[in-house]
Amino acid sequence: MSLASEFREFAMKGSVIDLAVGVVIGASFSKIVDSLVADIIMPIVGILTGGYNFSKLSFKFGEAELKYGNFIQALLNFLIIAFVLFMVIKAVNRMKEKAEALNALRGNILPAAANEVK
Repeated sequence: MSLASEFREFAMKGSVIDLAVGVVIGASFSKIVDSLVADIIMPIVGILTGGYNFSKLSFKFGEAELKYGNFIQALLNFLIIAFVLFMVIKAVNRMKEKAEALNALRGNILPAAANEVK
């Protein structure tokens, strides 16, 4: 098997393609969340806190400038993404549980119905 055909077989596996789609969607979702935090949430927080612009919050430590406002925004981004992923995983798990319960129910009903037909 040549290297090219081996790579093609690897790249065409469903899990690799699913992962690639997930990465692209995740990157796009991250940009949406960045905009949500920077353009909507942080200005509202700034208004509520007396006009602070969190992205410009920093202090000097010797020669270094520590920009903790950017860190606060990145932390908010992470929390929003983590919460959305939690909700998606929770919904998927709930659907899996319902599907398993339905399959178990079908498994119990079909053998009983087959016995009645005999």
